[in-house]
Amino acid sequence: MTPIASRSHLVLIPSFNPGEKVYETVQAARARWAPVWVVVDGSTDGTAAGLTRLAESDPDLRVLVLPENRGKGAAILAGLVEASAAGFTHVLTMDSDGQHPADRIPSFMAASQAEPEAMILGKPVFDADAPRLRVNGRKVSNGWANLETLWMGIGDSLFGFRVYPIAPLRRIMERTRWMRRFDFDPEAVVRLCWAGVRPVNLPTPVRYFTVEEGGVSHFNYLRDNLLLTGMHTRLFLGFLWRLPQLIVRKFV
Repeated sequence: MTPIASRSHLVLIPSFNPGEKVYETVQAARARWAPVWVVVDGSTDGTAAGLTRLAESDPDLRVLVLPENRGKGAAILAGLVEASAAGFTHVLTMDSDGQHPADRIPSFMAASQAEPEAMILGKPVFDADAPRLRVNGRKVSNGWANLETLWMGIGDSLFGFRVYPIAPLRRIMERTRWMRRFDFDPEAVVRLCWAGVRPVNLPTPVRYFTVEEGGVSHFNYLRDNLLLTGMHTRLFLGFLWRLPQLIVRKFV
């Protein structure tokens, strides 16, 4: 398999203590796309060194290592700044733990290239092994995200397999201190919708790995749900402020 090369679109993988799955994830992404960048977000599991060794023999793999854990959004922002400086216009973000399907990278990139002003959002298709608590719980966030955007069409607010146009996302993130941790994915799509970036949804299979299969999860039910609750409270206030503008955009 020959990876597709691009000077405008790159794969960006934020990574924090993912375990051995990260190597499989990165190699699967590289089999389909060039370049692939990994932002190591202060990992302490030895994967920074392992990824750096991989990059030494692969000119289309770049590893950025942050000295301390700052959160998923902060890692993506660091990647956006570097990607913009290198002349890239779009990034496909995917998790480093193997849950996201690398074989869908070409179709997502093609959709972005066809509509470069849009954001291409994965809409997860769960298998029978997906935790019911996670599957059902995300419906709450999805409902709030769609209300906050006056139903612009966000298929899933939490799924991180996406293609973003760099310029508007970077501009939004650099204007706020939020969107740095687990709140990044839902807040990014809401704020991009507010900025007029249209969502395009593509059904995407997702797999949850058991611990025996090498699965690693950093999701903390209480902490992260409190974070999401605070985020949606903040976004709802922003929605009320923007409501006249959103109504005009949608109906006029």
